[in-house]
Amino acid sequence: MKLGDDDFTLFSLPQRFALDRGELDDHWRALQAQVHPDRFAADGAAAKRLAMQWAVRVNEAHRRLRDPLQRAAYLCELRGVPVGLHDNTAMPADFLMQQMDWREALDEARDVTAVETIDAQVERAQREMLARLAEQIDGQGDMAAAARTVRALMFVARFRDDIGRRLEALGQ
Repeated sequence: MKLGDDDFTLFSLPQRFALDRGELDDHWRALQAQVHPDRFAADGAAAKRLAMQWAVRVNEAHRRLRDPLQRAAYLCELRGVPVGLHDNTAMPADFLMQQMDWREALDEARDVTAVETIDAQVERAQREMLARLAEQIDGQGDMAAAARTVRALMFVARFRDDIGRRLEALGQ
């Protein structure tokens, strides 16, 4: 085990999108027990610093792997196809039209029930896109398509955040 290992290697997991969350969490707890800085308290400042680096590395890897979008983006990057969130915002026209329809519906929604109905539609679309993403990565190995789907899912996630804020504003 090296600090520079990829997250999957660090957690002794295959480089796949499909992930058993319980297994991931079990590996995380085991690694945390191994590298926790308190275990190295008597070993001096250098050992404690190294343990802290390891603890941070393990926590960052766990956070990245447990989030489906971050995991997918990481897999794309590992396989040489960066998602390019900041410099590649091109989306298919039908996806952009769907986004516009959802935004318009949210702007016109006047009560909690209407906003929750929109959220249910968006959540359903999000689940379908996540299933497509799993197939693109694990089934087809099509990382270019996966990168496009990750970018689209990032838009959807931000929109769901907007829905959440709207529900809060409506007192939900």
